[in-house]
Amino acid sequence: MGILEGKTVAVTGGGRGIGRGHGLHLADAGARVVVNDLDLEQAEKVVAEIRAQGGAAVADGCDVSTREGARALVAHCVEEFGQIDGLVSNAGIVRDRSFLKMTDEEFDAVIRVHLRGTFLGCQEAALRMREQGRGGALVNTTSAAHFGNFGQANYSAAKGGIASMTYTLALELARFGIRVNAISPSGSTRMTENLKMPDGSPLPYVDPAQNGPVVVFLCSDEADYVTGQVFGTGSGRLNLLSHPKYQEGEVREGGLSLDDVRKIFQEKFRNHLEPIGIMNRPYPFYDGIKPAAK
Repeated sequence: MGILEGKTVAVTGGGRGIGRGHGLHLADAGARVVVNDLDLEQAEKVVAEIRAQGGAAVADGCDVSTREGARALVAHCVEEFGQIDGLVSNAGIVRDRSFLKMTDEEFDAVIRVHLRGTFLGCQEAALRMREQGRGGALVNTTSAAHFGNFGQANYSAAKGGIASMTYTLALELARFGIRVNAISPSGSTRMTENLKMPDGSPLPYVDPAQNGPVVVFLCSDEADYVTGQVFGTGSGRLNLLSHPKYQEGEVREGGLSLDDVRKIFQEKFRNHLEPIGIMNRPYPFYDGIKPAAK
């Protein structure tokens, strides 16, 4: 028997790339899979792959960035398989543009699909899991872009929001036996095809299905002690990400004067300022941030 035998898991954005890999691995571990994708034809192709390997799956074309779509996806799981035990929120889009050129529509579209879609899917799935009384697993998808990435103010904000939401949902849903974690996956997909290495060369190919085994584990009962965590996955790696936390600092009874603040910045903070962005270079702004010469 597989580690997920008897469980039903829905995967949003499951028709291609990373989501397709999740679905194949989940089915291989014994789960019955609902493959959700706005491109229903692609979702049906993944369902056909799963069935060809002896698994059980159905396709779903609901738009999980809407309340109606998220609710219908969960209802579809229950109608087909009698229950929902896991939801992998993977659906996403990119609308990359430098900040000063980004439009309202480009910002709103990415926030709607990633952040709102994750919120709605998690809420509808958790409501059903609470009603079922057996607990469950929610696996969200964040990204290293939430460290900061040029041209992705919308995407990085959405992914940072998903990480923070994961921590909060884990706290709130634990009493119902519902675990909430997130992965920061890697893989070559349509969303990465225009990205380049720092030297301008194409990114090397990374099999997007490599993220699947971690998702399988997080959806399983073996992971009943894991919640509120974010993991870097794919590319042959598995990393636990640190939670945001306060580091260097000082507390003075009665408050801080301006001179105190200036001294703390110079003596304590200056040599500990955090690197910015995915590339994690040493902090580059010690000589000051000034407008470029015109």
